[in-house]
Amino acid sequence: MAEQQPAANSPDKFSIFIETWFGRTFAVPVSLDDSVGEVMDKLSAQDSSLTRESGRLIYGGRQMEDNLTLRHYEITPMSCLSYFRRLRGGGEPVKRQSLDIRKMVADPHKSLTDEASGSGQERGAGPALHLMLGVLLMLSEDLSSCLQQESYHQLVLDPPLQRKCWRCVREVLPEVTPEITQDFKCRTVYRAHLPGAGIFQCSITGLSFKVKSAVTITYRYATWTRHLSEADQETWSPAGPLFHIEVQPGVVQSVHLPHFICLAEDVNTSLFSIAHFKSGTMILERPTRLIAFSAVLENPSFSLLGVLWRRLRSTLNSFPMHSSVLIFQQLSAANTTLHLYLIPDDKSVKQAVEKQEMNWNSKLIPKPSPFSPLFFGCIYQVTSTNSVVIMPEARLPFCYKSPREEQLFVEIYIRKMAEEIRFSMIDTRDDSVVWRASLRSGDINLPACVSKTLSGTAFLKKHKTKLCVRMRQLPSILLHLRDANVINSDEEEEVQSQVTSQRKNKVLLELVEKKGLEAQEQLYQILQMKDPYLIADLDKSS
Repeated sequence: MAEQQPAANSPDKFSIFIETWFGRTFAVPVSLDDSVGEVMDKLSAQDSSLTRESGRLIYGGRQMEDNLTLRHYEITPMSCLSYFRRLRGGGEPVKRQSLDIRKMVADPHKSLTDEASGSGQERGAGPALHLMLGVLLMLSEDLSSCLQQESYHQLVLDPPLQRKCWRCVREVLPEVTPEITQDFKCRTVYRAHLPGAGIFQCSITGLSFKVKSAVTITYRYATWTRHLSEADQETWSPAGPLFHIEVQPGVVQSVHLPHFICLAEDVNTSLFSIAHFKSGTMILERPTRLIAFSAVLENPSFSLLGVLWRRLRSTLNSFPMHSSVLIFQQLSAANTTLHLYLIPDDKSVKQAVEKQEMNWNSKLIPKPSPFSPLFFGCIYQVTSTNSVVIMPEARLPFCYKSPREEQLFVEIYIRKMAEEIRFSMIDTRDDSVVWRASLRSGDINLPACVSKTLSGTAFLKKHKTKLCVRMRQLPSILLHLRDANVINSDEEEEVQSQVTSQRKNKVLLELVEKKGLEAQEQLYQILQMKDPYLIADLDKSS
C-alpha cells in the first residue's frame, strides 16, 4: 500500500526537490505554510550561494513570489521546483532579451551601445549589461576560440542542451509500470494497478492520476484525426496525445494529461481546452490548471480525453512547442544512411516512429532535443559541417501528424564517415540555430559492426550473463515484443512479477530463447534500437 500523502490543509512536514541551473538537485523539508522566501532560506542553508537575493524559484512554468505560501501554489510532496539566477541592477529584473554572443565577443563595446539604445535602457538593464560586458572582456580570448570552432553552445552562457526545455521542469511523481495487453482490434492497451491513495504517473505514456484509494485503470492511445471533424481541425490543433480511459467512477480525483506546449514562454492559456468525445460529439472543458508538460483536470469524467489549443488565424505560430529530434541509422542500407525526424514531444508519436523504424531494420542514435521551443507551421532546415546528401530536401515542416500516419523525415546519406560530423537545425524565419548535435564515428561504426559479425541468436547467447545485469528500459522492450507478437500478456506478466530487475531480464531472455531464432532476432533488433551503446560495448569487451 502506498504511503498516504499529507492532506492539502495539513501543515505536516514533507520534502520537495529543487533543481538548480547547473543540474544539482536538493531535497528540502517544507510545510504547506512555508512562504517561498522561507523555502529559499532553507535552500540557502544547504548551499550558501543559492540565496533569495540572487535567484528565483519556478514551478509549473511560473515564477513564484517570495511572500506567497506553498499552499497557494498547491505544492505536493515530491514536487520538483527549479532555481534560476536572477540578474539585477538595483531595480527590476532584467527582461528577456536576445543577445548575439558572436557580436558581443567581436566588439563588446559596440554591442553594449546598441543594447543601451534599445531595450537596454529599461530600468535595471544597463548595469546588467555592464556586468555581461565585464564577463565577456575577461573571457574574450576563450570565447573567440570557442566560436571559431563552432562550439560556443557548450559554454555556461547557453541553456543546457540535454533538457527538452531548460526553463520547464517536469514534475517528479511516483511511477507505475502498467501491464501491456491487446484488445480485439490488436490495439495496445495499458492497465495500471495503483496501490492506494496518492498521485501516480505511467512510466510509458506520462499520463498521471490522483486517486482516493487503490484502483485499476485501463487506457490506450486514440487518434485525433479519426475523431476531430474537418471543421474542428480548422479551429483546433492537438497539444498532446488523445487517450481512451476506463476506470470505476468516483475514485480518480484528478487526471494529468500530457501536453507539449512550452509554458515558460508568454502564451495565452485561455486558448487551451480539454476535449471529451462522447457518442461522436466533442465537448470542451477548461483545465483546472496548466503546469509544465501537463494539463490538470479535477473530478474528471472519462471518455476520450486530450488537450487542444485554439488556432488563431492571425497568429498561426503563436504557440511554442517542446519537440524532439530522432535520428535512426538503417543497418541494411549502403554506407551510412540516416533518417532524421522532427516531432512534437509526444510519446505516442515517438513510439510510432520507433515501431516504424524497427520494421525497417534501423537503430536509434540518441541525441539531444532542440534547446528552444519550436512553432507549428514553421520550416526548419538541417545543415551539416561536412559534405552529406540530404533528401528529398533539407527543410522539415514542424507539424503534428497522427501516430497512425507515416511521420515526415529527411534522409541523410554519408558516403564516407568522418571522425565527427556536426549537424544543426535552423529556423528559416530568422536563421537562428535551434538544435545542434555531433555524429561521431563511434555512434555509427560500433553498433553496425555487431550486426555484421554476429546474428541476434549468437549475440544473445554469448552475452546472456551480462545482459541479465545491464539490460535496461524493460517496459519499453516488452511493449515492442508485444507489438511484434513475440510474447503475450501472460508471458509479460510472468516477467514483470519477478522481484529484481536482474531476475526479470533473465526470465525474459530464457523465454525468448525458448521461442526460437526469429524471436531472438526480434529482441536483438529491439536492443539495437533502444540501447545501441550497450550492444556496442558488449561486443567490444569480448
